[in-house]
Amino acid sequence: MESLADTTWDVIIAGTGLSQSLLALALSRSGKKVLHLDQNPHYGGPDAAFSLEEAQEWVTSVNQHPGRSPFEDAKIFTYQHPPESPRSPPSQNDSEGSERMPGTPDIRPKLAASRAYTLSLSPYFLYTRSALISILISSKVYRQLEFVALGSWWIHTCTPAPESEELGATNIFHRVPGNREDVFADTHISMKSKRTLMRFLRHISKSEDENGGDTAEELSAPFGEYLSTKFSVPGDLLHALHSLSLSQQSTQDTPAEYAVPRVQRHLSSIGSMGPGFGGVVSKYGGASEILQVACRACAVGGGAVALAIGIQSLKDIETTTEKEEYPVQLELTSGESVRSKFVIGSHWDLPGQEQSPPTSQVARSITVVSSSFMSLFPITTEGAPLPASTVLMFPGDTLSHPQSPPVYLQIHSSDTGDCPRQQSVIYGSVALPGSEGHTLLECAVDRLLHAEGPQAMVLWSMRYTQSGRLRNDGSSATIHKHSPHVFSFPSSSLDLTWEDEVVDMVKQAWTKIVGDEVDHDDFMIFDDREGTSDD
Repeated sequence: MESLADTTWDVIIAGTGLSQSLLALALSRSGKKVLHLDQNPHYGGPDAAFSLEEAQEWVTSVNQHPGRSPFEDAKIFTYQHPPESPRSPPSQNDSEGSERMPGTPDIRPKLAASRAYTLSLSPYFLYTRSALISILISSKVYRQLEFVALGSWWIHTCTPAPESEELGATNIFHRVPGNREDVFADTHISMKSKRTLMRFLRHISKSEDENGGDTAEELSAPFGEYLSTKFSVPGDLLHALHSLSLSQQSTQDTPAEYAVPRVQRHLSSIGSMGPGFGGVVSKYGGASEILQVACRACAVGGGAVALAIGIQSLKDIETTTEKEEYPVQLELTSGESVRSKFVIGSHWDLPGQEQSPPTSQVARSITVVSSSFMSLFPITTEGAPLPASTVLMFPGDTLSHPQSPPVYLQIHSSDTGDCPRQQSVIYGSVALPGSEGHTLLECAVDRLLHAEGPQAMVLWSMRYTQSGRLRNDGSSATIHKHSPHVFSFPSSSLDLTWEDEVVDMVKQAWTKIVGDEVDHDDFMIFDDREGTSDD
């Protein structure tokens, strides 16, 4: 095998997160010599997806190498379910079930084989008007991907129903209206509140020229205050509208200038690619599947991809007499020394470079459950596809923590490819790090399972804390310049949906590398390769 040191590279990309992999895709038709490295033995970095066994290996690595990734405090729990006690306490890293009487059939739900699961560390979805969908289409790589529809938004409204009442997740959740027809069909909202809500929805659906726009003072106010003072939106609707913004801050900590455009994005996306849905999820690991397709396209285009090899050190050689064609010198963890014109990576992949630390932390959880939660996946519009994912929001006050940020749960059905039939994967996120956040996540999952009934059991779960950026925490989403030839992407977004600013940053990096050699309007616009219909 040819040594990496035998080639001088036009660009070295460090890390296989989605930003770096999209850059590799953008360069796959450029004719550049691209070396794509990852210090991990797997693709994806913060956007990776794992089987059960791979998740255990990842947890061990995170805890053994603190500070080498944006993750910390990772733990896996398996659960024992004796027939007489459906929900026994969890046992960390203990997969042994309890004993049963000889001859008694074991009817307890069980985990399937490790490879039957594809569990994503960053399970964000794509709105149908997302810039990422546009470039997946223009670059032709969409042909190698499968997408499923995102369904309804739900708000936790009350404590679980008593055991004597009919069980079901819809007893404690209220579906958030997604359009005019939903508003007037909703039986939980009074007619006066419906008229108020429609006035707000008409306002944000108009162009700025039509309604004059909102003033800077109005938009700087907290979202709840903006809704109540300008539109007299009643308190029982504030959380519903807040959920559509997907803000991970509380209503009082979310400014209207953040929330209003995101509610607009949500509503305008519904129906743009088909009736009844406004977002999609990539099957078999979400972002992980997208980035692996992008990496393959780079390899087909002549790039070299090497896992389990990172950067030990690098320096941008300064010359005073003449311009150095390959000014960046790198020592790799494999012991090889390589040269490149440009180097770009993430905060975690470029050692020795001055970095801006991540601004925020969130607690996350991944829970495998023995229930399909069918009541949370209704088809709300004639001709719409069956949803495979849904979003649940728990305001802090419904979990007895009035001052806490909201808890979001995203439920993926088996149609996403994340788990086997008759099971679901619940992805949880709350903008509180460590044990405080994990306690809230556990409480939210328990509320959901209790309402669904005794057949809904936790089979496996993983909890961890992730560092990165929240769009409304004040952090900048810009490429950092370390030297004339060394750049880094900012820390990964912690938001629940893909933010289009990432495509802008990838294009900015691509422009630096290709210079004036190509028309910048041709970014990610590829013809079919000769003799094939895709990469």
